[in-house]
Amino acid sequence: EEEEEEEVGILGAEDDEEEEEQGEVQEGEMGETLSCCECNKLFKDVSSLRRHEKIHKGLKPFSCIFCSKTFRQATQLKTHLRIHTGEKPFSCSSCDKCFAQKCQLVAHRRMHHGEEKPYTCERCGFKFATSSNYKIHIRLHSGEKPYVCDICGQAFAQSSTLTYHKRRHTGEKPYQCDLCGMSFSVSSSLIAHARKHTGETPYRCSQSKCDAKFVTSSELKKHMRRLHPGWCICLVAESGSAQMFYLVFLLC
Repeated sequence: EEEEEEEVGILGAEDDEEEEEQGEVQEGEMGETLSCCECNKLFKDVSSLRRHEKIHKGLKPFSCIFCSKTFRQATQLKTHLRIHTGEKPFSCSSCDKCFAQKCQLVAHRRMHHGEEKPYTCERCGFKFATSSNYKIHIRLHSGEKPYVCDICGQAFAQSSTLTYHKRRHTGEKPYQCDLCGMSFSVSSSLIAHARKHTGETPYRCSQSKCDAKFVTSSELKKHMRRLHPGWCICLVAESGSAQMFYLVFLLC
């Protein structure tokens, strides 16, 4: 069985380090700031700047006891451990969904319960629930790929996509199915595989007279290209998993 890799590089993928840094100065904020000498990013205090500087130094002193993945901050490790433990402490007050991270709950409420999506792309008008997804989306327009593989030189728009790519070189497959023991290099592949056991089909065709549903986003895209060519679709997974999808495709 081949791995389902169509979700590699999705916006908002778990463990992506694109998230807004703690203490980072946001657009429109005023007051005294500290600047990173490497990238000129601005921060509100010294501790936030020091945490950020670990990115440039490559320091990741916090290691997962389950899969040995390393992190720059203890808070990142704490969040990552919930993947292994299954802990989801953030619950939605409007439905029965629970999440491992607060930012996932916020994004869920913006997607499904009408709360504002505050980040709008000036080029295409598409709105995003989180700043991290907005930043990654902008790279679709600019073509920027700042994350480069030190083994083969291939470049990527997201740090998480680079992480998944490097596992092709190393052969690492840290995500294992509890039901059949099959292992995968990316968590999204395990999630897609698990749906084959459960029968879950979270991806639905957006056309009003079509009720087709699919296990993976790639299956939906193939369906749209074959039966509904020329339509622009937004993929949103109807599931309680930690991942949320904000990709837009123009299907020609």
